Amino acid sequence: MASLTVENYVKTIALIAARNPPGTAVATGELAQALGVSPGTVTGMLKTLSEAALATHTPYEGARLTDAGNRLALAVIRRHRLLELFLSHTLDMTWDEVHEEAEHMEHAVSDLLIDRIERFLGHPDVDPHGDPIPRADGSLAEPPGAPLSACEPGQSFRVVRVLDQDPAFLRYLSECGLDLNAEGEIRENRPESGAIVCRLKGRDVALGLQAAEKVLARVR
Repeated sequence: MASLTVENYVKTIALIAARNPPGTAVATGELAQALGVSPGTVTGMLKTLSEAALATHTPYEGARLTDAGNRLALAVIRRHRLLELFLSHTLDMTWDEVHEEAEHMEHAVSDLLIDRIERFLGHPDVDPHGDPIPRADGSLAEPPGAPLSACEPGQSFRVVRVLDQDPAFLRYLSECGLDLNAEGEIRENRPESGAIVCRLKGRDVALGLQAAEKVLARVR
């Protein structure tokens, strides 16, 4: 059974790799920043992952998961996202509360319990933030969606995913009315001013382009 630290490392490598171009190695500095540790600590742990055949590490390039490492990462991500949805569904926890709780729980639950939770929830496709939930066989279907910042004026949209799960950012989106599945219309998109304006529930909401890049929407 993998340790908590090993699971955190492979999960983080997988999540960073998913944001990078396919085949790109995850830089040591990027991994250190995400985990809140020193680059030297990361280098030492990558050696451990390499010895366990969970990752490969090329100096001055970065780390890549092996097939075994990717399977472990998807299993941890599956646990995390199902736990988030379970906490939201059963305890009415808000989307800015569930991430931290799931972080603590994901290393302690059994595969049997996770399978039961998935069945109880009706085999959901996404978690409370719209992130796709890996299946038990390791398959993962990325839902379609484009950054809100790429939408054109006049286009109607529905929010399908939020990429930044910082609690303060999620609370800010809720205050704006941009919760998961929220529907609206782009009124203005002005890159020169660094902002877009959305029409949501009868009111106009301005959103910085940097924030809008983290909100994925499906144009209707």
